[in-house]
Amino acid sequence: LAQVIAAGFLPVKFDAMSHRKFERPRHGSLGFLPRKRTKHHHGKIKSFPKDDPSKKPHFTAFMSYKAGMTHIVREVDRPGSKLNKKEIVEPVSILESPPMMVVGFVGYVETPRGLRALTSVWAGHLSEECKRRFYKTWHTSKQKAFTKYQKRWSEDSKEGTPMQAEVERAKKYCQVIRAICHTQVGKAKIGQKKAHIKEIQVNGGTTEAKVDFVMGLFEQEVKIDSCFSQDEMIDVIGTTKGKGFNGVVTRWGVTRLMRKTHRGLRKVACIGSWHPARVSFQVPRSGQRGYHHRTEINKKIYRVGKNLKDDPVNAKTENDLTEKPITPMGGFSHYGEVNEDWVMLKGTVMGPRKRVITLRKSLLPQVTRKALEKVTLKFIDTSSKFGHGRFQTSEEKAKFYGNVQKKAKTEAKEEA
Repeated sequence: LAQVIAAGFLPVKFDAMSHRKFERPRHGSLGFLPRKRTKHHHGKIKSFPKDDPSKKPHFTAFMSYKAGMTHIVREVDRPGSKLNKKEIVEPVSILESPPMMVVGFVGYVETPRGLRALTSVWAGHLSEECKRRFYKTWHTSKQKAFTKYQKRWSEDSKEGTPMQAEVERAKKYCQVIRAICHTQVGKAKIGQKKAHIKEIQVNGGTTEAKVDFVMGLFEQEVKIDSCFSQDEMIDVIGTTKGKGFNGVVTRWGVTRLMRKTHRGLRKVACIGSWHPARVSFQVPRSGQRGYHHRTEINKKIYRVGKNLKDDPVNAKTENDLTEKPITPMGGFSHYGEVNEDWVMLKGTVMGPRKRVITLRKSLLPQVTRKALEKVTLKFIDTSSKFGHGRFQTSEEKAKFYGNVQKKAKTEAKEEA
């Protein structure tokens, strides 16, 4: 037998399981502890891409709002793959991205203990939706935010460049420049007046070039197509849907106990030994599920769409010449119409509709075949998301039904 095994005729299996209790993997990841409601409701950019002074100054992130999902049809361009030159249907998320306003910048100095904010400069005029962010209840407040700063700005601008000393300080000492931007939340119809404000790092060029770049954009709009382009791989930062208080079976995926178990079966049977006389943090316990801060990397942009004013048929493709906008029939459920600029990402995005989502440039060099693949959309679905959508446009629906509805209306009038 030993000679037969040595000759390689019989497979030898040495990785046989000794006992189930030694081999059982734990339920749920410990990498996402603590599982509690996040404090960073609007997504926190914890790290920005590495700066490359050889490039022109540019923004590294953008804020947008989740509108909903649909699906697309495209032809795969992946030579060697079985899917190559075949049509596939893929789910996509639509994020409405009205232009952001630049209202200031913060200059940081690199220290042995990390970055330290040295100085900040704000624009001379802030919009009402931006000022609302500084107040809990806007209508009861005196709304005095930035009035003194505005006065100082106007006085300085008569004599020369406003905030000259602070700007020069930033140019001289700072290594990192981050622009203070806010969303135009009124343009995205989500029933909110208070803008979302975020610091967004400016990469590329020298510190002087960065400061001049941001100062030139004060009180100006920054559009999504100036930050991201089609076929780019990006990271998505946001907060997941809140699910409330859940038990261990739902929250950690532990196995239910047997049917006859006393005092319930959706439990952890043993939460630890007598000593140490406390419950260790690795033991699954019931509690909050959802509303966690998450960063999801490597999302591919399938299309960067323009607003309805500039491009009223922004869901048209080369193969599907139907003149239609990206908004499906009846609007995106629980959101409405997308009238501003928008981004189409492959797959899902965390959080419910209307939630602010931060898009960030990738931290990693994108070299895989999927990342470098050129995407050509053949068809974008705009049928109703409220039911079994049969029609892509209202014209198509009217053509199918003909004058049935008109007849019904006239008959109803005659009966009345």
